[in-house]
Amino acid sequence: MPASDTRLHILSADDVLAKFKALRSRQPVKYSAFYSSQLGGIVTDPALMMIPFDDHMVHRGHGIFDTAGLVDGRIYDLQAHLDRFLLSAERSRLRLPGSRDEIRDIIVKTTAVSGRRDGAIRYWLSSGPGSLDLIPAAGAEPGFFVMIFAGLSYPERWYTEGLRVMTTTYPIKPPLYAITKTTNYLPNVLMQMEAKEAGFDNGVFIDPAGHIGESSNMNVAFVTKDGVFKHPKFDNILSGCTSLRLLELAHELRNQGLLEGVRVCDIPVADARTSREMLLLGSSVKVAPIVQWDGQSIGDGTPGPVARALLRLLEQDMRTGDRLIDVPY
Repeated sequence: MPASDTRLHILSADDVLAKFKALRSRQPVKYSAFYSSQLGGIVTDPALMMIPFDDHMVHRGHGIFDTAGLVDGRIYDLQAHLDRFLLSAERSRLRLPGSRDEIRDIIVKTTAVSGRRDGAIRYWLSSGPGSLDLIPAAGAEPGFFVMIFAGLSYPERWYTEGLRVMTTTYPIKPPLYAITKTTNYLPNVLMQMEAKEAGFDNGVFIDPAGHIGESSNMNVAFVTKDGVFKHPKFDNILSGCTSLRLLELAHELRNQGLLEGVRVCDIPVADARTSREMLLLGSSVKVAPIVQWDGQSIGDGTPGPVARALLRLLEQDMRTGDRLIDVPY
């Protein structure tokens, strides 16, 4: 509302819809379909993709989410993402709106309605609306939501030239919150903002013991000087589905002579800084090389061969592997 306009208008339902449509027209959104258990169906107009303000996920952060990739009309690795989703629900004391198979069916059907063949599928679970109290409202029904959208994108230079990251000044999340994929991403947001303001592409969390944690919404991995692919333990960070799959695929690089081994272990900062490659891993970024950390070059300061090879393996797996679900458009 303009500063000079001191009037408060009582809006009709038509007024509200018109204003939401105007809001969406000013945003470069590419949301193709949205399922809401609270509505009991799917909408394709971005102006209608809403949840109640008093949903516990909105005002208390009591909700979880996960994201799966959509590649050439097929959903990639949905079962692994659902495994993590159900674990997050259990840890967050959230009641599921149906069985695992029913949740999977809703995700697949919403994807089909969207018509989108490439992008991302993000889905949420909340404890529902009904009050502004600290605990969920009595009798609140859990909210389940599915969004089909274009997916997150990153600059091409991240892959051709590599990223520059910094050690964040923000503390890493406590383990319970780090291993649960909740909607509370405040530390992650602050870290990313800090990095951008300092001229970096992203940040890295360090745990209290001085070991490598994770990045803003991605995992971090390394290739040591003696050719070992190392990933931090998942005790204090999110179990990235992409990381877990890459740890399996990475064994193929041993046969190609690019790696000597694959390990999941604690990685002290001092050891990590001597690595010949540093990588970001995630469902949206896939595999991106880090070439500079806190102003210090990683390896020779250029993207390395393991990053390129892992990206090829992952992209091949996403198109021809055995973890794909066909969407019945």
